[in-house]
Amino acid sequence: MALLIARHWQPVHEYAVICLASSAPIASMVTSAAFHQVFDRLTLGEPGAALRPRLLVTVRDTVRLWAAEDRVSGVLPELRKPAGGRGMRNAVTLTPENRRLAQRSFEGLFPAARCLLWHTEVEAEPLGVPAGLLGVDLETAALTLEQAREKFREGCVRAHRELAPTDGCRFYNRLLDVPIRRGGDLLPDVRQHLDDCRYCRDAAGQLGLVESGLGEQLAEAVLGWGADRYLASRPDRAQQAPRTRGSGRHGGGRPAGGGRRRPLSRTPASDRRVPGLPRPSRALRTGLGLASAGLLATVLGVSLWSGGGTAPAASTSVTGAPDTAPGTDSPTPPAASATPGTAGLPPATGQTRLRNVSVGLCLAVRGEPKAGAAAELAECSSAWSQQWSLEEDGLLRSVADPGLCLDSHADAGVVVLGTCAEPGTGRGPDVRYDSGPQGELLPRREKGLALAPASPQVGADVVVKARDGSTAQRWAAGSLSIAGTHTPPVRQAELPDSST
Repeated sequence: MALLIARHWQPVHEYAVICLASSAPIASMVTSAAFHQVFDRLTLGEPGAALRPRLLVTVRDTVRLWAAEDRVSGVLPELRKPAGGRGMRNAVTLTPENRRLAQRSFEGLFPAARCLLWHTEVEAEPLGVPAGLLGVDLETAALTLEQAREKFREGCVRAHRELAPTDGCRFYNRLLDVPIRRGGDLLPDVRQHLDDCRYCRDAAGQLGLVESGLGEQLAEAVLGWGADRYLASRPDRAQQAPRTRGSGRHGGGRPAGGGRRRPLSRTPASDRRVPGLPRPSRALRTGLGLASAGLLATVLGVSLWSGGGTAPAASTSVTGAPDTAPGTDSPTPPAASATPGTAGLPPATGQTRLRNVSVGLCLAVRGEPKAGAAAELAECSSAWSQQWSLEEDGLLRSVADPGLCLDSHADAGVVVLGTCAEPGTGRGPDVRYDSGPQGELLPRREKGLALAPASPQVGADVVVKARDGSTAQRWAAGSLSIAGTHTPPVRQAELPDSST
């Protein structure tokens, strides 16, 4: 934790000052609270790569949350500034409408790609910095960075198609992307469509900034509030040389360099470490769960920032490498590659039970179905609290109260019932899931996570853990008979069977 704080405290504190419009001691309080929250998530098994943008977003959300609480803002008047907490409290959204595609695409990237793009494009740091953070050599980092840029562009194109308000916008999807990518002219009918469609004009602008202006776009998409001031505060940006990569009339251009790209996952493990860089210690990985993150963040963080020294380039990752399943050299397959219905969890036309393959117990709601009620393991029965509907859009809806869905983010890693996502709330990924190839339930809010019981017994909480491919993270739909349990007979018409 000391290494992580030393690496990230100063820029995170500077962004807290920007969000608050004040350098009063409350900025250190907000920064400490952000470290505390992120460290708590790491102890629950969330991936430890790309911590910088996660810490910055947590600072922003903390300021907005505190400013919305009258009791808190009454004690901390700095939260009432129109250019700070008060303005954030009154803002409808903190992410500009013309950066929605970029935001969605960045969130869908694998952690190593987010780390490389953020530190090279937003922070404008030398490639060796994120390469050292990830524990890879410069050649691998360069190849993976190019791959990350391409994946980011592909994600923007895909988001444009998926979020398109009309069939016409979807029709012009590729006709918009290809000319901008090549730096050529748009077709006359495409230009006419852009004149009439703000959504597609915004999409064209975001695609044009991939090759020139990606750092500014990422900062605006991820942070939104105060993004320009944060960019101006980055010391390496003032020394950054102008890009030499070509750009077309829409801001697009061909990527520099050529040849086949070698993805990070295919590089032998022996070649992915920078010579002389020590392997991450087991003590650092396990120590996160053995100490008080909030207290250490406050004590170490304040002393490091006030000392005025330059933070050393310590590891930003708890594991020191991209997410991998045990015993493999390849990153855990991203949730985006799986869609509902590809394995044992098909989109249900009615209700179904979800049985944990490892222990033979079913996913249930503890107590009365209401917002905030925890999910738990229970002996399988026909109770309404055990009936769910996994819908086409990824919502896992409780049949006991169709207005409530399973929320993976509301209670610090413990899965609870929450209000199903509504347009404009920004909560969609928290209550939506993809089905992995083995029947895993994969939260869309962050890749590399899966739902699993906290322990293999009746009454155990269902929590969010790092995806590892174990049977404890596999769920089967249907009313299967379970050996060794006292399961009442269930009407097959209500609970459709499943082969998995």
